[in-house]
Amino acid sequence: MKKYSFLFFLGCWLFMGTACSKGSGMKSTDTGTDSTPSLPTTITYIDTLPDNAPFIHPGLLQSQADFDRIKSKVNTNISPWVEGWNKLIANSHAQVSYTPNPVDTLIRGGSSKEQPKPDNYSRAFNDVAAAYQLAIRWKITGDNSYADAAIRILNAWASTCKAISGDSNTALAGGIYGYQFANAGEILRDYSGWKADDFAKFKLFMINVFYSNNHAFLTTHWGTCNSHYWANWDMCALASEMAIGVLTDNRQIYNDAIYYFQKGIGTGNIYNAINYVYGDSLAQWQESGRDQGHCTLDVALMGVICQQAWNQGDDLFGLDNNRFLKACEYVAKYNVALLDVPYTPYINCEGVSNPVISNSARGTIRPMWELVYNHYAKGKGLKATWIEMAAKSVRPEGGGGDYGPNSGGFDQLGFGTLLYSR
Repeated sequence: MKKYSFLFFLGCWLFMGTACSKGSGMKSTDTGTDSTPSLPTTITYIDTLPDNAPFIHPGLLQSQADFDRIKSKVNTNISPWVEGWNKLIANSHAQVSYTPNPVDTLIRGGSSKEQPKPDNYSRAFNDVAAAYQLAIRWKITGDNSYADAAIRILNAWASTCKAISGDSNTALAGGIYGYQFANAGEILRDYSGWKADDFAKFKLFMINVFYSNNHAFLTTHWGTCNSHYWANWDMCALASEMAIGVLTDNRQIYNDAIYYFQKGIGTGNIYNAINYVYGDSLAQWQESGRDQGHCTLDVALMGVICQQAWNQGDDLFGLDNNRFLKACEYVAKYNVALLDVPYTPYINCEGVSNPVISNSARGTIRPMWELVYNHYAKGKGLKATWIEMAAKSVRPEGGGGDYGPNSGGFDQLGFGTLLYSR
């Protein structure tokens, strides 16, 4: 796939396809935050392709080449793939006996003035984890019983769930479970046992329930200023938009996500999410002064965005001389090596201040490091000292169901040792 990259000088910041100019009301370095991020003098952007440009399928977190490699390694009992495989097949969600539990209204932010009914989003994160894990088992074994079990879950949700409800947290439900459902569907799209009508209904479900939520949040931020919400809110919505664009063969949706990640005015823009770069090795996250639980979530979500784009031929991993690599090194050094890192005070658009780096939830464990480590260190041959330490500390990575019953253990689909090892 041919890409057209071009160089911009930072004289004007762009948002949602509209160029700002003199008299636009925006300062030349205005990124929607009160703490101006450290930006490179020039930025090379990844261009978007025409709306009729075809997608690669499967082409989200995993490609067909990935599955061919994984299957070969598992079948020949090679480490660490076999350890990752054993971790997957031991998970209770990865069993053909799993029974879906869909809801007509997915609620996150319930028991509130916006939605008096209680939360039920655990039903979604458990079911989508099961669908994804079963889809992986089908791809590697060729046993259709796993595909059938996964499709029962996806069909049940597509035929039952009509809306997302709650307070502002609906954006998290729309983003996190949106990208996860789309990834499960993308893996199963070529299964002959998934009826065309049912697949069409699933894609419509993804557009009507999830994409509509993602787009509304990214374009309005629920009426707040541009940095009111933390980076993980924007990024989960972007991961979902991108995934749904690929799943539904809608290049415009995918392009919107690619554009926003590079030029959007919110915190999901990579230059706002990773807001300070320190030399050639470390970079700070916008949430570093908040807590480390959310900093590690930032790593997981940006990993999803970059990996999904990579499988469509877009190298977001490499933006600004591997800015994401430096930010991952920063989080791993602080949370896994337990060493000090530099920090620049952060203030958002409403005056919320984080004057020092937070040690709250320091050492949070998430199954996210193998994706980053294998891409940069194994794939590109780049130095990743602290990321390598982090990857080894959680190997073999599990997934939803292996890290406790709460939502944090399901925010990432996981199983990176099996899926990303090189």
